Amino acid sequence: MSVTIREAAVDDAAVIWEFLEPFFADRLLLRRSEEEVQVLSKHGFVAFEADVCIGFAAVEIYSRKLAEIQCLAVSERFRNQGIGHELVRRCAMRARELGVMEVMAISSSERFLQSCGFDYALPDQKKALFYQLRPRE
Repeated sequence: MSVTIREAAVDDAAVIWEFLEPFFADRLLLRRSEEEVQVLSKHGFVAFEADVCIGFAAVEIYSRKLAEIQCLAVSERFRNQGIGHELVRRCAMRARELGVMEVMAISSSERFLQSCGFDYALPDQKKALFYQLRPRE
């Protein structure tokens, strides 16, 4: 079987959310509601083998200066086949098409992101820190 990567459609949101749910449960990704995934799918890309979702990534546009790759996930069985790289590439291209200057990604997969062309914004910068104002639902 071959893998197909394409733009996500609004109709894909439920399938994408079901695909992402184990990543949320294992705390590999920040939990999102189905509604949040539907919004993300506007600038998202999905990977399918036959009719099974095996990968997803989205780019959230904050401004013309900054966008963020979110919910990047690939089924374990399909890793190391270039699917994650292609999802990241398509997200970056979408941001470029929309005139965004810089794309960031927050991940525990530092080496993977660096292999996609990401690097720290400042030489000594190692981590982004966040102050949580309310609990995630």
